[in-house]
Amino acid sequence: MEQLSGKCAFVTGGASGIGLGIARVLVDAGMRITLADIRKDHLAAALALFDSLGHSQNVLAIELDVTDREAFGRAADKTGEKFGAVHVLVSNAGVGIAGPIATATFDDWDWGLNVNLGGAVNGLCTFLPRMIAQRQGGHIVTTSSLSAITPSPRNAVIYATAKAALMAMTEAMRDELADHGIGVSVLLPGPFKTNIREAGRYRQPRYRQHSGYRAEEERLATREDAPDWSDPLDAGRLVLEAIRTNQLYVITHGEYRGWAETKFEGILAAYPPPKDPERAKAMGRTRAINPE
Repeated sequence: MEQLSGKCAFVTGGASGIGLGIARVLVDAGMRITLADIRKDHLAAALALFDSLGHSQNVLAIELDVTDREAFGRAADKTGEKFGAVHVLVSNAGVGIAGPIATATFDDWDWGLNVNLGGAVNGLCTFLPRMIAQRQGGHIVTTSSLSAITPSPRNAVIYATAKAALMAMTEAMRDELADHGIGVSVLLPGPFKTNIREAGRYRQPRYRQHSGYRAEEERLATREDAPDWSDPLDAGRLVLEAIRTNQLYVITHGEYRGWAETKFEGILAAYPPPKDPERAKAMGRTRAINPE
C-alpha cells in the first residue's frame, strides 16, 4: 500500500503507547484514524493531542473492549459511517501479564489470551470480510513482541504464549491474504515507553475474581520506564514503512539479535540429518519472506 492519503486505519489500543505512536504517524501520512481503546482517560488525552496537532477532523475515538465481539462490530459500523472503508487494521491492544506459572489461574490465562490473542482474532473476524468485499486491498498489522522469538523471561509464560501465537497467525495468513491484495506485518517490539504496565488495574471483573497475580500486577503498575526505552513514534515510523512495502517482520531493537540467534541455533541443532538430501535441498529454495 504505497498510497495511504485519504484512506482509513482502525487501531486497537490506539490511545496510548505504541498504538498512539502508530496512529500519529499514519495521520501524518494523510490517513484517517479510528482510535479504539478500553480507557476513557487515554482516549480523551489522545483526542486533545490530535486537536493540538490540527488533526481532530481525521480522528475518531471509540471506547472498546477488544474481547467484546458485538462491540467490535458496532465500532466497525461507526468507523464506516464516519470514514467509509477501512484499509488498514492495526491489532495492537494488549495487556502486560506476569507472574509465576505455578500460581496462574484460569482467570489469568483467560484474560491474557482473550485480550492479547483473542482481541486480534476478533479484529480479523470483524474487519477482514469487509476488507475483502471492498476489493480495494489493504494491510493488517499485528503487534506481537520480541518475546515471541527470543528466549522468554521468567514469569512471562502467558504473555509469551499469546505473542508467539500472534506471530504464527500473521505468518500463516500471509499467502492467503495476498490473493486479495491484503498485506500483513507482525510488529515485534522491544522495550518502549508505554502504559502496558497499568493493565492489571483495568482487568475486566470477569477475569479478576480468582486471579493468582494480584500482587504481581500491583508491583508491575509501579514500575517506571527506563530512560533508554524507545519512543512509540519510532515504532510508528517502522510500521508505516512496513505497510508501504508489505514487510512481514517489523523488529524494533537490533540489540536483541543475539538472543534470537541463541534460540534459533538451538532449534537448528535439534534437526536430524535429512533422509533425502536432494528433497531437503529443493524444499530450501523458497521465496524471500521480506521483499528487498
